[in-house]
Amino acid sequence: MVQRLSQYFHLKSYGTTWKVELMAGLTSFFTSAYIILVNPLILKDAGIPLSAGVIATIIASVFGCLLMALWVNAPIIVIPGMGVNAFFSYTMIQSIGLSPHQGLAVIIISGLLFYLVSITSYGYRILASVPDSLKHGITVGIGLFLTFIGLQKGGIIQSSETTIVALGNFGSPITLSTLIGLMVTMVLFVRNVKGSLLIGLFFTSILTLGITDKREIAANGLDFHAYSQVVASGDFSILQIPFWIAVFSMTMIVLFENMGLLSGMLPDTKKFPRAYKALAISTIFSGILGTSPTIASAESASGISAGGKTGIPALVTAILFALSVFALPLIQLIPGNAVAPVLIIIGALMMKSVIDIPFNDFSEGFPAFLIIVCIPLTSSIADGLAFGFIAYPLVKVAIGKSKHVSPLVYVIAVLFLLNIVASSVLLH
Repeated sequence: MVQRLSQYFHLKSYGTTWKVELMAGLTSFFTSAYIILVNPLILKDAGIPLSAGVIATIIASVFGCLLMALWVNAPIIVIPGMGVNAFFSYTMIQSIGLSPHQGLAVIIISGLLFYLVSITSYGYRILASVPDSLKHGITVGIGLFLTFIGLQKGGIIQSSETTIVALGNFGSPITLSTLIGLMVTMVLFVRNVKGSLLIGLFFTSILTLGITDKREIAANGLDFHAYSQVVASGDFSILQIPFWIAVFSMTMIVLFENMGLLSGMLPDTKKFPRAYKALAISTIFSGILGTSPTIASAESASGISAGGKTGIPALVTAILFALSVFALPLIQLIPGNAVAPVLIIIGALMMKSVIDIPFNDFSEGFPAFLIIVCIPLTSSIADGLAFGFIAYPLVKVAIGKSKHVSPLVYVIAVLFLLNIVASSVLLH
């Protein structure tokens, strides 16, 4: 059995072992497990019952991870995306006024459009047309985004009315435990200790136990009756203009955020077309299952950094997400700051791509720079990509090199510009 599985996942050809892949899977799960608690709280603001949001989040994550593990054989973790869930709840539902069921229908249609793009040659052509400078900028931008999230989760930085971001309270037990956890994790990592990221995560959790507040999810239990009112409940009000504006914006987000994440993290780029299809299918089922879209999560980088090269980390994560239904009280004990050291170190590893950006050529370096700074500063990978992709053809045209830009990049730039306009309409 083990031998067959080893052949199925091509462990030998990838030069990896079960021990490394399983450890990468554990790291990926514990880095991304926060979504079980956080996503339902955001969906609740859209009118989806908390318990139903938990069930939808878990099922959608299991489905997406299994698809990536068994069909694509890639160490990419698929969970509801942060940012896109906020767009769903606060823009589509609260600002524009769609009902939760209309919002879920928007996700299904966006997923179908995403799938149509992925099954044609356009999915791979989009990736092939993206200049290398922008691809490297995406990797660095995602790395900075993860670092920024880690610093926030760990209390090392905090919001400020005067300077936007300021140093956190270093007298706080949570911040101190994060700093100690970061030092321990860093020492383990530089000494090449196997499972250093996972060990660091557990070490920080133990340091922080008893400090954090418990959430309401586990205490209330899961209500499957409430979930039955959400699953397959999409309301296709296709005659409403706001509905189609939301469809356009959501499609742009899932198309290009997933493209950016895959191009920045996928170890084997030959798997991009199939991985892109898998994410499109997972998006469709997210709307059916009752949650905001699943995406290729940035936290996948934790398992990849731990040595994951095959679909086994995604398979392990899927299994653990399924088992989490019975272990919510235990998962709830993992404090948010425990993943901070892992995210900060991963961000540092992803920064190395910056050396491949030709900053001596301003027409290449400036658009990449915009992606790098705008992803973390807007807290949106899709918005960060928009700035870079719009700037790239503009700069090239300005210096008389318009023919050096792929026609597809011009199309993408126009679509991003239209998306900004559509988003402005939604918000006003």
